[in-house]
Amino acid sequence: MSSTEVPDPDIVQPIAPHQDDAAKRYSMAEVERARSAPEDIEEKGANVDYGKIDKEVAKYSSAVRIDISPEENTRLRKLIDKRILVVMILTYFLQAIDKGTMSFSSIMGLPKDTGLLTPEGKVSQDFSWLTTCIYITILVVEYPQNYIIARVPVAKYLSFSIIAWGAVLACHAACHNFVGLVVVRTLLGLFESACQPAFVILSAMWYKREEQASRVTYWYMMNGAQQIVGGLLAYCFTLITDGPLRSWQWLFLAYGVISVLFGFFVLWWMPDSPMRAKCFTEEDKHLMVERVRENQTGLQNRVFKKEQVWDALTDPQTWCYAGIQFTTTLPTSGLGAFANLIISGSLGFSNLQTQLLAMVLGFYIIIVLLGSVWLVKKFNQNILTMLGFVIPSFVGTILLMTVPNQTFAQHVGLLICYYITLSFWAAQTLALSMMSRNVGGQTKKTVVVATNFIFWSAGNAIGPQVFLSRDAPKYFTAFATHLGCYAVLVLILVFFRFYLVRQNKKRDQLAAAGVSEARDERLTHAFEDLTDRENPNFRYVY
Repeated sequence: MSSTEVPDPDIVQPIAPHQDDAAKRYSMAEVERARSAPEDIEEKGANVDYGKIDKEVAKYSSAVRIDISPEENTRLRKLIDKRILVVMILTYFLQAIDKGTMSFSSIMGLPKDTGLLTPEGKVSQDFSWLTTCIYITILVVEYPQNYIIARVPVAKYLSFSIIAWGAVLACHAACHNFVGLVVVRTLLGLFESACQPAFVILSAMWYKREEQASRVTYWYMMNGAQQIVGGLLAYCFTLITDGPLRSWQWLFLAYGVISVLFGFFVLWWMPDSPMRAKCFTEEDKHLMVERVRENQTGLQNRVFKKEQVWDALTDPQTWCYAGIQFTTTLPTSGLGAFANLIISGSLGFSNLQTQLLAMVLGFYIIIVLLGSVWLVKKFNQNILTMLGFVIPSFVGTILLMTVPNQTFAQHVGLLICYYITLSFWAAQTLALSMMSRNVGGQTKKTVVVATNFIFWSAGNAIGPQVFLSRDAPKYFTAFATHLGCYAVLVLILVFFRFYLVRQNKKRDQLAAAGVSEARDERLTHAFEDLTDRENPNFRYVY
């Protein structure tokens, strides 16, 4: 704030009047006064429509933006990371490792013990339904889940979901046939469906736009971490050869108990929102709200708005995110469910080698995701980065389909090809972070996120089904389908970038023409729950 401006009575002022803006600190008296809205709403300026702002947000927000120094911003981000990012990373790691148990158990005796082998000794098509049923469940419950997440304390709901899915995972150990496995897998999908949508909401609630890509990547790369840790732990469980339970039963039981205990930890440790965070001071809570003002995507609003539903359904963004998820999760789920079968059966490695090689795959996934977020930070090009990482997927898949698999050198070469096919994960991750950064309005965000994960679950449900048992071990039909997905993904990304660039240019033209709403540096309407299309001051990241 310059010295010539008349200060707003509720904007938090620096303690030392002569202190440089880069080193501002804030007095508790002013923070308390900011919290007293809506009693003195009239003092805050006529430009802010407090009828559109959530009451909890209004108590901690100022009429217009306040500048937070880089040092203060770093301090706040570290506090948030400690409470939010740590929980998201560990939760997603547990969910990823829980999902990975089916792949690992496929070579630990589960198909034989539960009657999922064909007379020829191959894994039957029923095995693929154990993955598909999870995602059919998610497809059905995704809209209700997102509606609930937007209207309940998100941390408490997340902790309940973790405890519930941990209990269901442990129950896998009691299953001895296909029907029992389908029941517990369906329940697992029900409770796990809250995880990723909650994380998208949390990322937008707690983090600035430039921070969200890295934060989403950090928790999403736990898919790679579970391959590393999961492969090592699965090998350890494989060493169990006697006792009351089989090795795969101990695997499910151990992971289930750990998930339940972690769910209770989340209930104790994680705050529901910046406004309800008892672990932070009133001053810090106010600043945590203000630091996300520039996102202009809203922070919290529990009022359902029909007009935002229509905005979401008619926005090309919604369907681009959905298309990206479908074309990336269809290959992901099949490659994930059949990973160990492909490596051991198709590529000719032993069970021990397969478990250990899964660790290498995990390292590669982490490198891909960290590499993609580094490129985004350096060049600020999300969609071009996504397109670049699709290229290795084309190359790897084509080689898997065409190169013969007879010598050891060919085994190794095809294994590397299998690894690089998963490069497209960068597109999936960056699309999630773009969604949290580019969609404004809480009702609209609920619809967009729900639609996104419906297509995500549809892709995951179909993915294992294209791995036909009659095609084993080459699975030519599956890999041909994956090539089709990559081609469609490229078309979606090219259109998406064109659309977002065009939208930004239109808004820049409005600003250049003197339309004040398109150039509001004070971000007056940031918390009014406007959608991105209702707010001409909003600019998209691409």
